[in-house]
Amino acid sequence: MPGAAPVPLILASSSPRRLDLLARIGVVPDAVRPADIDETPLPGELPAPHAQRLAAAKAAAVAAPGAVTLAADTVVAVGRRILPKAEDEATVRRCLTLLSGRRHRVLSAVTLIDGDGRARHRLSTSILAFKRLSAAEIDSYVSCGEGLGKAGGYAIQGRAEAFVRFLSGSHSGVVGLPLFETRALLEAAGVPLG
Repeated sequence: MPGAAPVPLILASSSPRRLDLLARIGVVPDAVRPADIDETPLPGELPAPHAQRLAAAKAAAVAAPGAVTLAADTVVAVGRRILPKAEDEATVRRCLTLLSGRRHRVLSAVTLIDGDGRARHRLSTSILAFKRLSAAEIDSYVSCGEGLGKAGGYAIQGRAEAFVRFLSGSHSGVVGLPLFETRALLEAAGVPLG
């Protein structure tokens, strides 16, 4: 309807990387409301359903009537194994040791709840391979602190990008918000893009 006020956009994330990625497509959320949910995988839960469940739960936790809510979750997986979000140096070291010289998947799920409460979902799957990492490379990366708080213990947008010898999929999805899928969801909900 001409002259109608734009629907407010809520981002259900405290991630500065997701804010930066949204800005790349000309989107600035009206509100940032991180969702406080339990992110523990369910028994036997596989990586893709886990990421999708968390994105949907985050969106539902902060959704407001008449607003568009956007949420995402990123999971790093080796086979059926979900790697943790690294909360300490020992976990960063374990993740890098596991990822050294082998392929892994990064699954980024996005959920958008529109102003009418209808949820839409997208999933981006990227395949990456790290070079074989020396003990010194792992020590250096662990000590820089960049992997703390990151799924799989690394941040592709930082020093770890130099470890990636192969990437098939979405670079922005590996960072934490797949822009192709996110843009499609926002456009479908009528959110103006820059």
